Amino acid sequence: MDPILKAVLLSWSWRLEVIIVLALAGTLYTRGWWRLRRRSRHAGETYRSSTFVRWRLTSGWRLASYWAGLFLIALALLSPIDSLGQQLFLMHMVQHLLLIMFAPPLLLLANPFPVILWGLPDSWRRVAGRGLGVVLHRQSPARKLLRQATTAGIIWMIWVIAVIGWHDPGMYNWALRNEIVHDVEHLSFFLVSMLFWWHVIGAGPRIHKQAGYAGRVGLLIAAIPANMLTGMVLAFMTTVVYTYYEAVPRLWGIDALTDQRIGGIIMWVPGSMMFIVAALILIGQMVSGPQPVAPSRRPPQKKADPRPAPHLENAR
Repeated sequence: MDPILKAVLLSWSWRLEVIIVLALAGTLYTRGWWRLRRRSRHAGETYRSSTFVRWRLTSGWRLASYWAGLFLIALALLSPIDSLGQQLFLMHMVQHLLLIMFAPPLLLLANPFPVILWGLPDSWRRVAGRGLGVVLHRQSPARKLLRQATTAGIIWMIWVIAVIGWHDPGMYNWALRNEIVHDVEHLSFFLVSMLFWWHVIGAGPRIHKQAGYAGRVGLLIAAIPANMLTGMVLAFMTTVVYTYYEAVPRLWGIDALTDQRIGGIIMWVPGSMMFIVAALILIGQMVSGPQPVAPSRRPPQKKADPRPAPHLENAR
């Protein structure tokens, strides 16, 4: 095996700050999931909507989805993918797809906000609950400001600016040459993608009016052009745009221009397909009919006893 390739494949980046954040996020969510699941079991004999909501939050697939999202983040930032991204543009595109297209929706499908709150120690949860109650109250100025600053249109615009802006040759080369700028690039990609998929999936906290299926499908379709056109431009360029890759050792016999074209195709086709797949899923849900609703708060009525009442027996 080529010694450079061998060194890259064995170069896991054990970044303590990333490991701590992922471990803390996983621990809090798992603890909250388990506590809610246990409470819903204990309250199972009582027919209440709160029990139904807790049961839905603690479905097994939600826990699996959340941990899959964390795993993909770790894969993108700690595995040899990160090191290969310094050598190959195509691997850098794979890294970006994991942070933008895959990890955020998997995390948000788990509806992590309320579950993580339940994962906090009791005293911390009460303090956090009171603070969030003030901030997210319907009449709170902070809630109104947050709602106005995170509308679907604004988040879409920020997402487009982030995708196109970071792929500008000057910005991209700067990020590859400066580790702090590179981290800012990845963090901005991830955070703005979380906000984007938050609108699509409808996870908590729900401070906006929930868009209908048509609105969410429209948001997904509107995200395709920026991603697709950027990938197409890179795929059909006849010169190397990101000169950083011309100065690093080439792997697998792929020259810098071919590498750039493959990376553009990855951004163009798989990247755009993720939005199309998500849109098709929403269309399928829309066609299949209304979603199930939570049961009523009213407790179930006891079945009528077919036997006559005691005073009627005595009257006979």
